[in-house]
Amino acid sequence: MRYLGVDYGSSKVGLALSDEGGAMGFPHAILPNTPRLVDELCALIAKEDVGAVVIGESRNLAGGENPIAKDARALGDALTARSGAPVFYESEVFTTAEARRAPGKEMKSRAPKVRAQVDASAAALILTSYLSRIDHE
Repeated sequence: MRYLGVDYGSSKVGLALSDEGGAMGFPHAILPNTPRLVDELCALIAKEDVGAVVIGESRNLAGGENPIAKDARALGDALTARSGAPVFYESEVFTTAEARRAPGKEMKSRAPKVRAQVDASAAALILTSYLSRIDHE
């Protein structure tokens, strides 16, 4: 089964897709967070035959929800209602920082293209973390 990973942000959303076997996530794209986001994600879910969605669970360092968590949950609810795909949540703590440190990538740049790569890479880290965890349960 193929999975879609989502690194939800207030202005942009990083996306990752798993391989067909659902073993690992790979950076896919970045979308602007607009009112059309759910439509665009549902189209991607249908096009790529995605069986489940994994959204980064946004928490503060104390473990509580941060301001974006409510919007990420609303996105998950809308995706399930519209696409029928189940949505799971995986901790996204430090994924952006980890994506910036990825070997062979100069992610510290402020260039928009590089920042987009960071968001898609963070989505891949969220997705791969979830897939690794469910594989060992």
